[in-house]
Amino acid sequence: MGAEFVQFSLTPILIGIFAAIACALPGNFLILRRQALIGDAISHVVLPGIVVAFLLTGMVAAIPMMIGAAGAAILAVILIEAVKRLGQIEPGAAMGVVFTTMFAAGVLILEQTDTSQVHLDVEHALMGNLESLIWFRADGWGSLLDPAALASLPDELPRIALVCALVVVLTLVFWRWLKIATFDEGFAQALGIPAAAVGFGLMVTAAVAAVAAFDAVGSIIVIAMFICPPAAARLMTNRLAHQVWWSVAFATLSAILGYVFAGYGPLWFGAQNAVSAAGMIATVSGVILGLACLFGPHRSRVGAGRDEAA
Repeated sequence: MGAEFVQFSLTPILIGIFAAIACALPGNFLILRRQALIGDAISHVVLPGIVVAFLLTGMVAAIPMMIGAAGAAILAVILIEAVKRLGQIEPGAAMGVVFTTMFAAGVLILEQTDTSQVHLDVEHALMGNLESLIWFRADGWGSLLDPAALASLPDELPRIALVCALVVVLTLVFWRWLKIATFDEGFAQALGIPAAAVGFGLMVTAAVAAVAAFDAVGSIIVIAMFICPPAAARLMTNRLAHQVWWSVAFATLSAILGYVFAGYGPLWFGAQNAVSAAGMIATVSGVILGLACLFGPHRSRVGAGRDEAA
């Protein structure tokens, strides 16, 4: 059982956990800034970047597609900030304008070139296949100490682990600036904190985390993890530091339980086939959010009385 778990389940679970945490951390601040739908926006705007990457390289390969998607996501962040500030409109409206425009541009490029028959977006950005990320060379827990076996790890694992570590480091380094600029941008500017740059950096970090996760887990998890774990954590506490820890715990729990339920849940109910791990992870995160809405100690219906007492 141990050898089978390491070979077939360990890497998908780790990839799911790292992707969930990488999205949940910036998601805490995006929710507080009322920009939680940035994950959905990025899932639309990556299409033109993917198409352009294919036109330039002529290859349907992961690295060029990821670079193109990341470039499109960062461009979208710049455009969203520009539309929001120059047009003096709310963030949701700015995101709606930018991501629909860029998605339409991607579809137009796709149809006007000879790439319209190439299965680009689903395979490489929007619909990751977590179940296929198997560690073929692993033969047990001892493989974790075997350099030859480690060299055959799925490329998605070190990539998403690196991005997750980067997000954690950036969150720790800029914690004070993020906290002040998120709650009171005017006060942050009075203290000399570049609030606009902090907001832009947060959006870019979210874009990088989202694009890195797309290749392995798909946009279903990305959109869910930007919103559900941070929103559930918001219902558990009024302190930002505790909220971040709660969101990491909820993201990790969603990834583990979602993968287990996807593989074994249908069998428990007499079905013959497993279901999508990405979809089940998103479902579990939604269930956790629903339970937090009902029973969380802060701003929930059932816990409203306790919130008043607190």
